[in-house]
Amino acid sequence: MKSNRRDFFKKVGVGTLAASVPFSSQAFAAQSPPNSEDQFLQIGDHIAIAETTHGKVRGYILNSTYTYLGIPYGADTAGKNRFMPPQKPAPWTEVKPTIWWGNTAPQIMDNRYASVHYSFADHWNYDDVSEDCLKLNVWTPSLDSKRRPVLVWLHGGGFTNGNAIEQDGYHGENFAQQGDVVFVSINHRLGPIGFTDLSGVGGEKYRDSGNVGMLDIIAALEWVRDNIAHFGGDPGNVTIMGQSGGGAKVTCAMAMPASKGIVHKGVALSGSMLTANDKEYAQTLGRYVMEEAKLNPESLDKLQEISWREYLDIANKALDRMRKEFPQPGFRGGFGPIADGIHIPKGEFFSETSTHAAEMPLMVCTTFHEWNPTRTTAELEKIDRSGVITQLKERFGEKSEEIYSGYQKDFPNASPADLWAMILSNRQGAINTSTAKSKQSAPVYLAWFGWEPNLYDGRMKAFHCIDICFWFKNTDRMYTHTGGGARPRALADKMSASLLAFMRTGNPNVPNLPAWPEFSTANAETLILNDTCQVKNKPDGNGLAALPA
Repeated sequence: MKSNRRDFFKKVGVGTLAASVPFSSQAFAAQSPPNSEDQFLQIGDHIAIAETTHGKVRGYILNSTYTYLGIPYGADTAGKNRFMPPQKPAPWTEVKPTIWWGNTAPQIMDNRYASVHYSFADHWNYDDVSEDCLKLNVWTPSLDSKRRPVLVWLHGGGFTNGNAIEQDGYHGENFAQQGDVVFVSINHRLGPIGFTDLSGVGGEKYRDSGNVGMLDIIAALEWVRDNIAHFGGDPGNVTIMGQSGGGAKVTCAMAMPASKGIVHKGVALSGSMLTANDKEYAQTLGRYVMEEAKLNPESLDKLQEISWREYLDIANKALDRMRKEFPQPGFRGGFGPIADGIHIPKGEFFSETSTHAAEMPLMVCTTFHEWNPTRTTAELEKIDRSGVITQLKERFGEKSEEIYSGYQKDFPNASPADLWAMILSNRQGAINTSTAKSKQSAPVYLAWFGWEPNLYDGRMKAFHCIDICFWFKNTDRMYTHTGGGARPRALADKMSASLLAFMRTGNPNVPNLPAWPEFSTANAETLILNDTCQVKNKPDGNGLAALPA
């Protein structure tokens, strides 16, 4: 399936502009911007050839950055490999061209572009959708033996949607080149293809079926361990980072026993998880899938023979039944990681169930207005206090007025519309994750992103996903989130420098930001990221205290 994604080389010009702005931190190597009159793309039969454990790959060099797209880290997951742990890709003898994104994991693409406003702002990048999706991308300044810090990006979209380059803000060129690091992003199995637990009806053969999407991530990290030195990276210094569902993948992967020794630090943006789905719940959902397909344990293997789209339709009907019979609060339930006690621990992550994660530092960040309801509806900006309280009652009931008053006390100058967005985007999950992690030996650092673009008449606010491009020096590339230019670039300088410091040392402090203390349960120290950055203790303390536990 083809999308209406922008032509690749239209992005080159934007990327070149962003690459011409050096990081402000002295920790970054100074870069000479390419001369616009010089050729800045090199591609050919003998250019950018790198070794991997399965064969040689050939990428290209763009703006002095070696770029490899769609490198296989696993075999096709269709047919007999569906629901099975990832298998190694077959070795190849010829040099494999890796110059275009790997296939997007199976997911429902219908109406993906239904909203012109969200399609414009997010500029979704999707191409072929296929079960042959275990592919990764690498950006590196050099193929030398320098052993640079490595960042592995885990995309958002819950556990159901997305891909490694769905937004231009995910692009790794600027951060790799200007930060002198290696940037990796991956695709992996999602939704019912990645997280249907058939072990209760299919027995030992399907023992791992409920967690193969997370096992794909482990396989990609093992590929990094075995191969990244060929790309100038250090397998002994790997930071995993993700946003929204990708943030949940980060905390889940950190807790998995298999991540010991291949993950060293984590960064969770606008999402995290502290427990996986209950095994009994997951097995019941797996049984409902079998029944919806009109199969039995003896004929279950037929689920490996139908098309992926047919399977998704069956699984989603089973999920509708599950939600009616066993409703779960919030985003819980559905097709996602399962606490099987084998691959993913039972109980709370960052406790005694995942002791190896105790040595992994963690950064956590959310945005002020993750779920801003006024973004594309100007009339909603006029809402008053009573209107907000009325809107909140469906979710918070009789506590709605108390919650509103708490946030108003924390932010007396905020409009009712702003307070509405902040309440819907509350930081309970980030606080809970930071609190759990703070009990371990390695530190956790908490940030809150409040920068707002001058777009859509100011209604976009600090929305879900906006901060990604700041961490990766892509504010000019992702101009539909930022507007581009000097103002967002100045904050991106600070945030990306801080991320690099964290990758190198486990400490995100840099000279151009206020001193960023470790999070403690007593003070909930929070670095607020905006045109002017500052650290505050419990900046939304009254509002959070009013929320139901």
